[in-house]
Amino acid sequence: MSNDTENSENIKSCIILCGGKSSRMGQDKGSMIIQDKPMIKHILTTLNHQINEVIIVLNDRKRIEKYSEFINPQDYTYKITFVEDKIKDKGPMPGIMTGLYEISSDYALILPCDSPYVSKNYINTIFEEIDKDYQAVVPYHDEENKLKTSEPLHSIYNKSIIPEIENLISNDILHIKGLIEKIDTKFVLIDNKKIEKKEFRNLNRPQDV
Repeated sequence: MSNDTENSENIKSCIILCGGKSSRMGQDKGSMIIQDKPMIKHILTTLNHQINEVIIVLNDRKRIEKYSEFINPQDYTYKITFVEDKIKDKGPMPGIMTGLYEISSDYALILPCDSPYVSKNYINTIFEEIDKDYQAVVPYHDEENKLKTSEPLHSIYNKSIIPEIENLISNDILHIKGLIEKIDTKFVLIDNKKIEKKEFRNLNRPQDV
């Protein structure tokens, strides 16, 4: 086994998706002030001492400049990289692909910028579920409808799925559950014990805040 492989296995990566239009909220969600600080900073603080690198995917250079102004990498225990979405306005799937291209490890936890309630416990738990026989670890709510009730934007993916994502995007298939169906996915139940339902609460509309 090469040193690169050994090193990549020890690295925990997280990709935060901030490339959405935030049309329902009416303003950029990641930079929205929630409890005295931008929403994304709640997630970044939670990730301290949990992971080694964060890739923040934004939809253009202007947004990258804006986030760079209020995110100070020295406030965090991990490396932060800002990247521009390779494919614009096609939903989260291209954002996942863009982030996977940038990670130093084989797997990355995907988080949306509008989920400030994710806990350190969740991050630990989901990373412990990584299994080399699977390309993804996906939490779900209902045993009888795993795929339908899954949480694909709070999941872990292996960079080996990049060609599958590229193929789906080229066919204009942009639904992430369509991706989960095509790859080797390990489903993990959200049981309110090991994984709590509140972890997945996100803020889409002004009334959610």
